[in-house]
Amino acid sequence: MGNFKSLQTGHVGLNVTDLDRSMDFYGKVFDFEVLGEGGETDRRFAFLGRDGKLQVTLWQQSAAAFPTASAGLHHLSFQVETVDEVKDAEAVLRDLGAEFAYDGVVPHGEGASSGGIFFTDPDGIRLEIYSPSGAEAHQAPTAGAPTCGFF
Repeated sequence: MGNFKSLQTGHVGLNVTDLDRSMDFYGKVFDFEVLGEGGETDRRFAFLGRDGKLQVTLWQQSAAAFPTASAGLHHLSFQVETVDEVKDAEAVLRDLGAEFAYDGVVPHGEGASSGGIFFTDPDGIRLEIYSPSGAEAHQAPTAGAPTCGFF
């Protein structure tokens, strides 16, 4: 067992089929800036983040969309401060034609105040944007199970 004094996620790396399309999507939805990129034909990648902090790396090395039936990443979740920010992101996503798992903001479970939106990126990678409160006025889409676990 590691003897870590602290441990946190550094960044998440995602394989994509079209780097330019994914950079545009993640830039518009999450307001990420490009912190660095590599443009060799067979080794394209981009480092994306905010305020100089790396959060997501995109690697153009996939030939097909993400297969949710295979083991691996279930979903990538981002927390924002308010449900209004979640709704603002939802509007951007609708303009981009993103696919949603549920219609609008939903709570993380029955009676939960935290919740958000669940959607996929252009390669079918499942994503979430949520706030810790403000979703209690909405109905949970799945009884007895976490909303974020089965989409």
